[in-house]
Amino acid sequence: MSVVVDRVSGVADVKRDRLLLLDGHSLAYRAFFALPVENFSTVTGQNTNAVYGFTSMLVNVLRDEQPTHVAVAFDLSRQTFRLEEYSEYKAKRNKTPDEFKSQLPLIQRLLDALHIRHVSLAGYEADDIIATWVTQGLEAGMEVLILTGDRDSLQLVTESSTVLYPMRGVSDLARMTPAAVEEKYGVPPARYPEIAALVGEDSDNLPGIPGVGPKTAAKWINTYDGLDNVITHADQIKGKAGDNLRAHLGDVMRNRRLNALVRDLALDVAPADLGRVEWDRAAALELLDELEFRGEIRTRITDVLAPDDDAPVEESGFSLEGETLAPGAVGDYLAGLGTSPVGVHVRGAWGSGTGRVDGFGFATQEGAAYVGVEGFTPEDETALAEWLADADKPKIMHDAKGPQLALEAHGWVLRGLVTDTALSAYIVAPDQRSYDLADLTLRYLKRELKQEDDGGQDSLFGDEEVGGDGVAKTSMLFARAVLDLSVELDSAVEASGGHRLLADVELPLLHQLAKMEQVGIAVDTEHLDALERHFAGQMKQAADDAFAVIGKEINLGSPKQLQVVLFDELDMPKTKRTKTGWTTDADALQQLYVKTEHPFLLALLRHRDVTRLRVTIEGLLKTVQPDGRIHTTFNQTIAATGRLSSTEPNLQNIPVRTEEGRGIRKGFVVGDGFESLMTADYSQIEMRIMAHLSEDELLIEAFRSGRDFHSITAARVFGVDPDVVSVEQRAKIKAMNYGLAYGLSAFGLSQQLAIEPSEARGLMDEYFETFGGIRDYLQGLVAGARRSGYTETIMGRRRYLPDLLSDNRQRRETAERMALNAPIQGSAADLIKVAMLRVQAALDEAGLTSRMLLQVHDELVFEVAAGEREALEALVREQMGSAADLNVPLDVSVGTGPSWHDAAH
Repeated sequence: MSVVVDRVSGVADVKRDRLLLLDGHSLAYRAFFALPVENFSTVTGQNTNAVYGFTSMLVNVLRDEQPTHVAVAFDLSRQTFRLEEYSEYKAKRNKTPDEFKSQLPLIQRLLDALHIRHVSLAGYEADDIIATWVTQGLEAGMEVLILTGDRDSLQLVTESSTVLYPMRGVSDLARMTPAAVEEKYGVPPARYPEIAALVGEDSDNLPGIPGVGPKTAAKWINTYDGLDNVITHADQIKGKAGDNLRAHLGDVMRNRRLNALVRDLALDVAPADLGRVEWDRAAALELLDELEFRGEIRTRITDVLAPDDDAPVEESGFSLEGETLAPGAVGDYLAGLGTSPVGVHVRGAWGSGTGRVDGFGFATQEGAAYVGVEGFTPEDETALAEWLADADKPKIMHDAKGPQLALEAHGWVLRGLVTDTALSAYIVAPDQRSYDLADLTLRYLKRELKQEDDGGQDSLFGDEEVGGDGVAKTSMLFARAVLDLSVELDSAVEASGGHRLLADVELPLLHQLAKMEQVGIAVDTEHLDALERHFAGQMKQAADDAFAVIGKEINLGSPKQLQVVLFDELDMPKTKRTKTGWTTDADALQQLYVKTEHPFLLALLRHRDVTRLRVTIEGLLKTVQPDGRIHTTFNQTIAATGRLSSTEPNLQNIPVRTEEGRGIRKGFVVGDGFESLMTADYSQIEMRIMAHLSEDELLIEAFRSGRDFHSITAARVFGVDPDVVSVEQRAKIKAMNYGLAYGLSAFGLSQQLAIEPSEARGLMDEYFETFGGIRDYLQGLVAGARRSGYTETIMGRRRYLPDLLSDNRQRRETAERMALNAPIQGSAADLIKVAMLRVQAALDEAGLTSRMLLQVHDELVFEVAAGEREALEALVREQMGSAADLNVPLDVSVGTGPSWHDAAH
């Protein structure tokens, strides 16, 4: 019990301790089947639906019930004393899915990070552990809550113990009090096992009396005052039910022995040992990153486990002194900073190529300061502009591209950025899902992002000059966090061999991307509007065609309705089985159409294609800014391979494989004051990198020949002259060539080429027999990564792959595929980034006004100023072609035209 004394009245309020017990296996298994496994997995292939659902239930019940003590019980195995008595106990249960088994250790790791005890015991079930804790907790005067999906636990319900039973999925819990149990089953909780003994438990494979349901069982128990008396008076019960009872008395008595929970186990921990303690936030956040749990679930966890800043933490926050600069004082403050690195936090808002600046936080090892832009004197403005633009004044920021956009919108130039802590963290741990400043300070500095004053109290600021200005305090605090974090991350970057990559590529590229976002690309909205209307009409036509085939209208976007039509009404071959039925995803339907050529599938696939195109166009139109241009956001820290991505809108998923898809690119046009658009990209860059890294002589020779690469390699594999290579042979080798850069398996190749896996395997064997250097390189790549723990690109970008040593086959094979493709894809990503920087430097040196607009995969898009086309093309070819010194030439293709589509080559 806990005692709280009211400060005013002095009256003590005695509160009962509340013990929350969870049946780990039961809840995890329920979560596994409640959430589609195919929708929850990491990039490594680790399924996470059970972890997600269990975590969600746990956080909800911690929030809603506010327990003082909590623990989780797990089954250790099916080998229990019940199985020793009855060999068929739980025999009907299906084999535990591998996708589920691999998640239990993750759930237990999460519990460890949350400092929640979890217990299992050989020979007994989780129910028995819970029953023992319930008995001990009630004896200690605790209020007890039991979260479980196992009805056997209903026998533990009393006036002071309640079962929380999941009704639907993982969110709806029924509160099973004594009254609720009696209302549902007609007997008090202590006699629920007696009903179960008569009726049986299908999930435990305990057969009941044929023809006897819960109502009849409850009637007998109430009439004869309990199961023992029912058995004693069995000869008095008439009819068929009575005959069945007498014939199955042995089963009934056995069932009652087996469903009785053990309440006196010798456990190492008692309820008093289960008090809630502070979570290990750093370990928890690291695991959430590994599981790729972001957004709402992370917020709920943090809100429940750290609801306010006054919660105790493992280590202190930040201790610093600072001031708010008065108008006119900026110049003197900045002059006094000298040339030591300064942590800088820009307060404001940014996005879509522009932004707003409200103030600055500065931090050095000696102290901190804040200045708000409002109230600036002309002298302040000048002093700050000069300091920001001074490359000799080193600045450290976190995720600086957005703030740079805001600075440039204000007319300020940022130079001297020596470290961006978000980029540094990305270089060190590229598979992390979040590079939030608060998470990084906790992970690397073991400190909360808050300040501690000299008295050790958790306050944000002690300096009277700052007063109640929380904005100033927070900005200075963030600046100091960035400064301290940079020291740790600089060491980590150096240790990972990523200093050159950060200094020569990622940091300079940040400025280039900001410039490209600021410029944007012009859009012909009339063309896109017309295209959107066209695809809307095509959607309706495709839907009408589909409905005409089946003679009714359905929701073509509903998997359940499609399952009924395809597999019940049209009796088509079954696709892959999922938790929600036979899959109706695009790949499965395409394969089904190849098999059946059914007109309904043809219309359905057409409907999906045009729907996707229409949605793409709608998304583009929403992002057109008042200047008539789209200003996408380029992301440097999303793809673990180093590739750039783009959002709001995503210009990298504009379809190019169909004429209709390419029509969307016609909507991206040259802007006013410019002559045309130009596109430039690398030809077969992944395979050229493969040739360089593998040093395969035949592959290098194929590229140096200058002839069609895929025909040359096909000729080598099939032993024919390149001039007589068939279209089919070239297609097969082209799929192989590109697939190798992505860790393609024989099964994957068979799916691509619509051939048997055995034929695909034979094709791969012939390929590797021909190009032995590639075979040896790929084999050595995985073996080397298994020894070192990481792969590396030409420029030293590492990707760490701990799952190469996993005992989970699925995770290990996924890691092996990553080990195969990361050096090639990552090197291609590094190369295009270097090319961007070289091209921009050459543009600046030549004084050209043409400008770089987009980077999409291996392609760069430029806006060509009048009269500069030839000079720009020569410059781009030279700089892109010399971006890396490879054993094979870098072939650059260039095209120009009034639109992105017309500039294709």
